[in-house]
Parts: sequence; structure tokens; C-alpha cells
Amino acid sequence: MENRESKPLLEVENLKVHFPVKEGVFSRAKRYCKAVDDVSFSIMPGETLGLVGESGCGKSTLGKAICRLLKPTSGRVRFDGQNIELMGKSELRPLRRDMQIIFQDPAESLNSRHTIGEILEEPFVIQKIGNAIERRQKVKGLLDKVGLPQSSTEKYPFEFSGGQRQRIGIARAISLEPKLIICDEPVSALDVSVQSQILNLLMDLQEEMNISYLFIAHDLSVVRVISDRVGVMYLGKFVELADGEELFRNPVHEYTKALISAIPDPRPGISKKRTVLRGDVPSPIDPPPGCYFARRSPIEVSEEIASTPGEYKEIGEGHWVEVHPATVDNYKELSAL
Repeated sequence: MENRESKPLLEVENLKVHFPVKEGVFSRAKRYCKAVDDVSFSIMPGETLGLVGESGCGKSTLGKAICRLLKPTSGRVRFDGQNIELMGKSELRPLRRDMQIIFQDPAESLNSRHTIGEILEEPFVIQKIGNAIERRQKVKGLLDKVGLPQSSTEKYPFEFSGGQRQRIGIARAISLEPKLIICDEPVSALDVSVQSQILNLLMDLQEEMNISYLFIAHDLSVVRVISDRVGVMYLGKFVELADGEELFRNPVHEYTKALISAIPDPRPGISKKRTVLRGDVPSPIDPPPGCYFARRSPIEVSEEIASTPGEYKEIGEGHWVEVHPATVDNYKELSAL
């Protein structure tokens, strides 16, 4: 997972994705669900950025907005030197070759009426690559890469296990040799033993093809294995971003500490001290004023302080965190940086 270039492949700046909540007789949008709310980060060539957070925090929406399955409300997405947030379908089509996605549920993302050969041949047909004979050869090569027999071309998705279907999804994603793949919880629906096989396959393909990954997951133990850097999302915002080893060794934000403390220890008889959060996740339609996390933090503050926003700042080389009296235990030291 070594970065071979110094220029970012993907740059996301102040990205927002707000969905209108229509109310009343005339179904007018009076409120908005702030699924992604002012997010910024970058990904280097050949790098894996892990993205973690509770369900509903905006991880998948962010991934879909980056590859334009959803249109951003505002902000900038720069991919391989091109601004893509305002591109139309015809302008995006050539870029689709370089930006692909692996979905969480392969059973839903694979067309049950098509054979595996037809599914894997489709990207070449859409991009007008090769003739029928050349495309069939490419499909056989893809199956070899993901560890499936070439005889799979005549079968249908329902004839495969969950792990095998996800291998087919991976084969489809790498078919056009993309530069970036958004992995939207690609192993969460699989057995633990199969998860490790899929993770190893993704890392082998990355090494071979120099692919960058945005790896979305809610399981930190999985993210720890595959990621170079890790970003932590809470209610549509990044609250911490750091090198993977640094984040797990030295978490700063109280939310990050709570997530890491929830990772089970496989050693028998070893008990961990849990960081317990208060209350439930607020609604992204009606988020609390000021710091979104303050009222759930184990560091109790007054309502007046909670109603003031935190400052997302770099506290060390490449280590960003939301600094607020309720989110970090050394607020005075970090706020002075």
C-alpha cells in the first residue's frame, strides 16, 4: 500500500449532501436531512482510506456522492485533476472507467437474470472495448484474478455463495482497471472466515494494480487490517482523521475512543474498559446546535458550551480532530495549537 505519487488522486472539499424533507399539503421542502455536512479529505494513488462510524452517519452517502451516484448539494470533488461535481452524464462516462464501486450486498447488486459472463462483459460493452471474442477472453482473465473457475461464465448469481458473489462483484469493479474503487461495506454481509479471504484479495489486487480504495465499514477490526489512514464520521461530519496506526494507538476524540473500546479482545479472560456514550445519535434532520457530539460525550459540559461549535484542526502531522471541550480531554492544550 505504498503511495507512488505525491499528488492526490481524489480531493474532496467541503462536500455536502442534503436531502429535502417535504412536508405539508404542497410537499414543500421546509427542512433538510444533512447526510453529509462539510466533509474534506484526499486519497493518494495506491492508498486505502478507511471510513468508519455508526450506521446512519453518512458513510455510504459520501461514497455514492463521490462517484456521482448521488449529486452533491455543494462542495468540490476533484478526481485525477478534474472537477467532477458538476459534470453531466456524457462527461462522466469516460471517468467511470477509472472510478468503480463494490456494494455491500452482492446478491442485490448482480442482475439475477444475467449469467456471470454477461455481467462481467457489460462494462466492456458500455465502454466499447474490444470485440465479442476479446471480451470473453477478458472475462476469463477476470475470473482467474478473483479465484473463480472459468466455467462460472455460464452460471447465474444464485448458484454462488455470498463470498463467491462478492468475488464476482470485485471482478466487475476491476474489469476496466480503475484507479479508485469505493468499497461500500464489502465484507459486512459475509462470514468471518470469508471476510479475511476477501480482504486478502483486495490487498493483493491493490498491490498488483496500484488501486486506491475508499473502504467504508462499521467494523474497526476490519478497517485496521486494510487501511493506511482512517477517517471517523459522526452525523455527517469527520471528527477525526489520522494514519491508521496512529489512530488506534493514540485516539483523541471521545467518539473514536468509544468505537475502539468496543472492539472485542479475542484473548480469553481479558476484559477491556469501555467508553460508554450517553443517549442516542441525534437526527440529521434536526441536529443539536453547536457540537453534534457534546451531549453524548462522557466529558460533561454545560448546555452553553455544548451549543458552541468545535474546530476541526490538525493537531499533529496528518492527524485531524474536532477540538471542543466535550470531545477531547486536553482541550486547552489542543485549542492553543
